Amino acid sequence: MIVEPPADDTALEEQSGVGLRDAFQRLYTPHRLAYIKGEGRGRDDECPFCAIVTMTDEDGLVVARGKTVYAVLNLYPYNAGHLLVVPYRHVADYLDMVTEEVVEMAFFTRRALRVLRETSGAHGFNTGMNLGHIAGAGIAAHVHQHVVPRWGGDANFMPVIGATRVLPALLGQTRDMLAEQWARTDPED
Repeated sequence: MIVEPPADDTALEEQSGVGLRDAFQRLYTPHRLAYIKGEGRGRDDECPFCAIVTMTDEDGLVVARGKTVYAVLNLYPYNAGHLLVVPYRHVADYLDMVTEEVVEMAFFTRRALRVLRETSGAHGFNTGMNLGHIAGAGIAAHVHQHVVPRWGGDANFMPVIGATRVLPALLGQTRDMLAEQWARTDPED
């Protein structure tokens, strides 16, 4: 539904500091403030990535488990299929990871790319780490690698104007689809 701005003769409620009237409608998402402020994440010593490994794959949204790392869906995805590759060990900095963790993280990232291409036909990817809060890490205490699938033309108006993501499937459905493809994908291929 498209909502047109009020006609010029419509009386507007005066509010201090609201700025000038424009053609944009605002989509308010006050629940995001709780995420930004870190509410509901528990105490500093409670790490969600450490808690996930004690859950079932379905409850934790785990796609695959390795010896030193696991792949999990991002609870706040940028795009459908946004995966995180996370070491089991609680470690904050990539430089503090042991060689075995670094190697398996690289192989899991490569396999995630294959799985996402097979299941979603992704045209490209954003991969990377945000190390430290100042670099944008939402959970800076536990290093993790992002694997975000991208498609030509996927930057529609909702994220740009409405700060809203439109995801085509529920997280549980996406986890099931990716886990099934992960099991069929050769780790060495």
